[in-house]
Amino acid sequence: MKKILSIMMVLAMVLSLGASAFAADAGENVYKVGICNYVDDASLNQIVESIQNRLAAIGEEKGVTFEISYDNCNADANVMAQIIQNFIADDVDLMVGVATPVAMSMQAATEDNGIPVVFAAVSDPLSTGLVESMEQPGANITGTSDGLDTAAVMKLIFAANPDADSIALLYDMGQDASTTPIAEAKAYLDDQKVAYKDYNGTTVDEVMLAVDALIADKVDAVFTPTDNTIMTAELSIYEQLAEAGIPHYTGADSFALNGAFVGYGVDYANLGVETANMIAKILLEGANPADTPVLTFDNGTATVNTETCEALGFDFEKIAEDFAPLCTQVNEITTAESFDDLAE
Repeated sequence: MKKILSIMMVLAMVLSLGASAFAADAGENVYKVGICNYVDDASLNQIVESIQNRLAAIGEEKGVTFEISYDNCNADANVMAQIIQNFIADDVDLMVGVATPVAMSMQAATEDNGIPVVFAAVSDPLSTGLVESMEQPGANITGTSDGLDTAAVMKLIFAANPDADSIALLYDMGQDASTTPIAEAKAYLDDQKVAYKDYNGTTVDEVMLAVDALIADKVDAVFTPTDNTIMTAELSIYEQLAEAGIPHYTGADSFALNGAFVGYGVDYANLGVETANMIAKILLEGANPADTPVLTFDNGTATVNTETCEALGFDFEKIAEDFAPLCTQVNEITTAESFDDLAE
């Protein structure tokens, strides 16, 4: 009887050790990733969805698990800070900051702990101080940029209306993503001797008031870069602009999805995929963020909202023909709140 008990105890110990070893091995194959989105809008949501889908595919391919914690701070700095602290408390292996404000907060929060940070859709990581250079970020942070070719958007304005002589610059002064492209737009318009005026808002209501003002001023066109505040407000202003006959030229296809005349910029679904690939290289292959170049994209795609195009009195075929020499491609879209809604 004693021998049987001894054998059973040994077997129990072996099984216990085996289970511990299995758990340890399994733990080595689980990577905790914390993703914080800045605001709920079509482009940024598309990025998050693409990151999650691509990491799931990589996980299946490599036999690992990416345990993703996702949250959205809805442009609230206090909520953002709490989300990041929760990620740190959860001992995540890597953080993902979607949009410039989140990336900057993550950078500040990880200076001492060194948790890798990968940003997505940061328009100007260099001037905001996120990286030392685009080729050598220099710290625990790297990522993907949706930097805008502002001159290209300006050329679209004059391709559609060569006589445009009054341009509204609609943006949130507090958005770092707007600083450089607005300065570039002003330099371009100065060179062309075309008048322009700033119209600003930090909330949807303020943006709507700014649109009232630019309509009253009878501007010929409106330019907005990849500004998340205006993007959030687009569904509330596009009909008013169309009724006034004023085309809105913007820095992302999500603006056009939400009713703007034209969105010009990167493919955000692809940007999300490449962000996930970067995450995987850091976690699975040991790539150092400091030596991982920031990834930029050819943003030569113009997306035209055909419903708004018609409301403005433009012929889509003619617009596509005029835009074609200035773009890598011209796509068409109709108004919806999200890309999922459009697919349905």
